[in-house]
Amino acid sequence: MKFSKDKYILRNFSKIKHKKWELYIITRIIHLLNDPEIEFVCQQLIKTKNNNRYLTDLCFPTLKLYYEIDEVQHSTEHHKISDKIRHREIVDATDFLEKRIRVYDKNNDDRNLKEINDEVDIFIKFVRKRKQEFLSRGKFNPWNYEMKYSPGPHIDRGYIDVKDNVVFLNHRDALRCFGYKGGHYQRAVWKIKGSDKEVWFPKLYENKDWINSLSNDFKMITMKSNIGPKLPKHMWEHKPTMFIVFAHYKNLLGQVVYKFLGEFHLSLEESDTSQAIFIRKKTKIYFDNL
Repeated sequence: MKFSKDKYILRNFSKIKHKKWELYIITRIIHLLNDPEIEFVCQQLIKTKNNNRYLTDLCFPTLKLYYEIDEVQHSTEHHKISDKIRHREIVDATDFLEKRIRVYDKNNDDRNLKEINDEVDIFIKFVRKRKQEFLSRGKFNPWNYEMKYSPGPHIDRGYIDVKDNVVFLNHRDALRCFGYKGGHYQRAVWKIKGSDKEVWFPKLYENKDWINSLSNDFKMITMKSNIGPKLPKHMWEHKPTMFIVFAHYKNLLGQVVYKFLGEFHLSLEESDTSQAIFIRKKTKIYFDNL
């Protein structure tokens, strides 16, 4: 299911509709910023290197920036310590800059709206300045929502890279990068013509037939059978043993997407009849060197 940009934006706001301060501040930022070139995400999921998962209140991925809205529960010592740990892990995982706004006063009451508005307006100026800094360094990519899930830009560049956070909405669009010319495609694997490699679309969670998992460092996939004590014999006879992986999962908007994780090779040394182990060998794939 593909959303229009308008629907995507409205769904972003719907995620925070029950959070009064987040809704007020974030909608003010987006409305006054009024810049369709800057991509934003409400409740952006960040997965850290030690497998913790955090939701940032407002994230600007192309500006490597996120904004946190601290309500009164953040005033406790326990929460302050947790916030420091959270901040350190997010920055370590993303290299993003964090900015925060506190919506409570020294008495733990809500601050007045004028104070909040003034502080938010300062942040908006900061966002505009950061965009100009990124533009001057050639690091800013305008938000082209219609092309976000398209294989076109990757095909034009000639490669696909994990660091670009590549996702597609269906198998067909992912396969286009590797020369697929057909229509709708649903099978879990597709053999790349003229190559020893396959494109694989695993569900990296327990499902009807398999118990698949991804290691915390994203470098290993473990596959176990959910229909019997042993893996089928063809696992060891099957060629090729090299897979370009697009993991199946649901994003925060409920869309099923396929995220590029890299090239993984079946490790015969580490696999046995109870599980298959796939080790990541590449994070960047050049289409003319498969």
